[in-house]
Amino acid sequence: MITNSFGPATGKPVLLLHGGGVAGWMWTSLRRSLETSHRVLVPDLPGHGESSSEPYVSHAATIEALAQLLVTANTGPVAVAGFSLGAQLAIELAATHPELVDRVMVVSAQAKPLPLVKPTLALLGLTAPLARKRWFARLQARELFIPEDLMESYIATSAGIGRETLLAAVEANLRFTLPEKLSDFPGRAIVLAGARERTVMRDSALAIHAELTGSELELVPGCGHGIPLQRPDWFNARALAWLSRP
Repeated sequence: MITNSFGPATGKPVLLLHGGGVAGWMWTSLRRSLETSHRVLVPDLPGHGESSSEPYVSHAATIEALAQLLVTANTGPVAVAGFSLGAQLAIELAATHPELVDRVMVVSAQAKPLPLVKPTLALLGLTAPLARKRWFARLQARELFIPEDLMESYIATSAGIGRETLLAAVEANLRFTLPEKLSDFPGRAIVLAGARERTVMRDSALAIHAELTGSELELVPGCGHGIPLQRPDWFNARALAWLSRP
């Protein structure tokens, strides 16, 4: 798993986990806001971006790779921010490796399994080749609020995601449930979702907030599924203020 590091080695460590279908570049705006004062670790998850040659296998396998990354990097406990699929991973990492996580920011994580997973995956498998078409990638980009300056990165990432990774990542996302040990996580936590996201996403945010004792919950007005990219200035300031708290 290819990981890029930014900022001073002595800065407070932050791990940024991107969503499915994108890559570490989605955090460019936030990373630039943080890198003067924080050590920012930005992996491309398996099957995505610079890690496209390594297929996505499962959330569990990815969590163990992330845990090993943090141990090898000798960061000490980190702040973890994740979006969508990356937010599910942030939850899992906090629950299964709390000694590695200081605090967690969960942005737009689905936490309620959806029905009809097999038919959905079958249809996805049939339409997977469309991801390599520029016109289709541009249509998909609208759903995530990809800005024009990152459009080529999105198109290249979309074209590089293999069918195996696509199906494995989507299935893990659709079947995700909250881990049993999540309520034991002792660190600070914040849960964000867009007020205009699907009902299942807003309900998921409520469920995650209820499970993470003492967490903050914010439904962001006017936002859909893509808060970090839809409102980057607001999100960057919100994240920096949250990270600065003792």
